[in-house]
Amino acid sequence: MSTTVMDRPSVDEPRFRDSLRGLPRRVWVICLGSLILQAGAFLPVFVVLYLTHSGHSAGAAGLVLGVSGLGRVLGSVIGGYLTDTVGRRTAILLSVVITAGLTAAVPFLRSLAAIVAVVGLIGVISQSYRPAIAAVLVDSVASPRQRLAAFGVLRFAQNVGFALGAAIGGVVAGVSYVGLFLGEAAALLLFGVIVAVLLRDAPQPQRETGGAETQADPAVGYRQALTDPTLVRFLLMTVFAMFVYIQTTVGLPLHVSDVGLSTRDFGLLMGLNGLVVVLLELPIISVVSRYRPQHVLAVGNLFSGVGLALTGLTTGMGLLSLTVLIWTFGEMAYSSVVQAHLASLTPPGMVGRYQGLYGAAYTIGTGAGPLVGGAVYAIDPWALWTLVGVLGLLSAQLSLRLRPAAFTTSHPTNLA
Repeated sequence: MSTTVMDRPSVDEPRFRDSLRGLPRRVWVICLGSLILQAGAFLPVFVVLYLTHSGHSAGAAGLVLGVSGLGRVLGSVIGGYLTDTVGRRTAILLSVVITAGLTAAVPFLRSLAAIVAVVGLIGVISQSYRPAIAAVLVDSVASPRQRLAAFGVLRFAQNVGFALGAAIGGVVAGVSYVGLFLGEAAALLLFGVIVAVLLRDAPQPQRETGGAETQADPAVGYRQALTDPTLVRFLLMTVFAMFVYIQTTVGLPLHVSDVGLSTRDFGLLMGLNGLVVVLLELPIISVVSRYRPQHVLAVGNLFSGVGLALTGLTTGMGLLSLTVLIWTFGEMAYSSVVQAHLASLTPPGMVGRYQGLYGAAYTIGTGAGPLVGGAVYAIDPWALWTLVGVLGLLSAQLSLRLRPAAFTTSHPTNLA
């Protein structure tokens, strides 16, 4: 069925609640699998503790994290290409099966060089499934409101999975790090089984007429994508927005410590954020689905930037909690529409590449944020909060210029 991409939901579309109920089975399969996968994602959280427990230095742990981060950027790009060429289902299975084998091998590696190489490779391969699952959601629904519903359920599942994973991982790590990594490998394989069995009804990849050369050469496809000025603005917005957001794990804890509050207080603030997200994100999506996505993105980025910049003015838990609520609203508004809106900016046959570039931009922002943010805070805390406010304003301004083109796409496509 052909649908013309619009910049706002049609007045004839069903209510958001009805859109949730009407999501196809493939969406629920991906969300269930993502919850399981996130609940078992122990390596990114516990690898530093594992390395220091094994006798490696903090510098060595930082090296492993840095290589893994670079791998994740590359993995998003590779995953986007695979998604558009070999198909969604195949790209997911390749990623999770190979990652499972590599993850299971980590606790049996002895040399730092081997650990760096394998964890770096895990960074590449583990990230490559993400554009594929996003593409499955995009291909499985037709309307803008259904896309919002699909990505909203996915994010909800991932948030629940992350909360479960942190609790489970802490218990398992206290018993055995070998069990921790074998448990992650098992979660990866379970996700693979779910995809292999329950996504079998996905159609085979459909090539666009005359597009074989472009799809065979990844450089051609990405060159084409990066000539799209709207996509370039979207990627810049993503880098700035993620730089701002990641200061919740860098600037915020440093500020909490500097004003004489405790680690427990920081935990309570982050717990407030997590509780609000789990309870209110789907209702927030229901509200923002009535508005143009570029406006929602702008408001989300503005609230995130302002909320975090105001951190520098606060000293007590009461006002800090208020700033947390402000940037949490921004986080929910932004995250509720960002990938769904990217789908409306994507020309036919390029869903994987566009989502892959988004993943790369996301990783660059969250990777540069701790390095740059920590260094700027060490020079002058107010310099960081000023930078956060400016980047929040810039990302909001870029959001307003993300109007989709009026091209026509076909649904579904290339779900295999």
